[in-house]
Amino acid sequence: MSPLIIVLIVVALIALWIIAVYNALIRLRNRTREAWSDIDVQLKRRYDLIPNLIEAVKGYMKHESGTLEKVVKARAEAMQQHDKAGATLEQKAAAENMLSSTLKSIFALSENYPDLKANQNFLQLQDELSDTENKIQASRRFYNGMARDFNIKIESFPSNVIAGAFSFKVQEFFQVENEEEKKTVKVSF
Repeated sequence: MSPLIIVLIVVALIALWIIAVYNALIRLRNRTREAWSDIDVQLKRRYDLIPNLIEAVKGYMKHESGTLEKVVKARAEAMQQHDKAGATLEQKAAAENMLSSTLKSIFALSENYPDLKANQNFLQLQDELSDTENKIQASRRFYNGMARDFNIKIESFPSNVIAGAFSFKVQEFFQVENEEEKKTVKVSF
C-alpha cells in the first residue's frame, strides 16, 4: 500500500469520526431542547389552571387575600420570565420554583376550610394541578438527565475537541435555587 493511500484512509477515518461525534452532539442537544419543551408544555398547563383555582378559592378564603395575591403575582412573574427572550434557565427556574412554593401555601390553607375541601370544583382543580406538578417534576428530571448526558459528551475527551470547535455550550440544570424553596410550607393562624 502506498503512503498516499494510507494517508487518505487516515484522513477519511478522522473525517468520519468528526462527523459521528458532531452528529452525536447535535442529537443530544436536540433531545435536551425537546426535554425543555416538555417542561414548557406542563408550565403552560399550570399557568392555565391557576386562574381557575384562584376563582374557586376566592369565595372561601376572603380574609386570605394576601395568599391569593402572592400566587397571582408569582404566576405573573413566572409567565414573564417564561416569555422573556433573554431569560436564562436559572431565571426561569427561580420564577417557577417561587410559583410552586406559593401554590403549596394555597393547598396548605385549604386544610382550614372544610367547605372548600369538599367543593368538587376545587378538588378537581387541585387534582389537575397536582398531576401537572408531578408531570413538571418528571419533565425536569428528564431534562436534567438529558442535560447531564449532553454536558458529559461536551466535556469528555476527545469529543470536547469537536464540541469546542463547533461552539457547543454546556446546558444548565433545572434546580432549586436556595434552601428556603426546599422547605415545607408552614401555615399558622
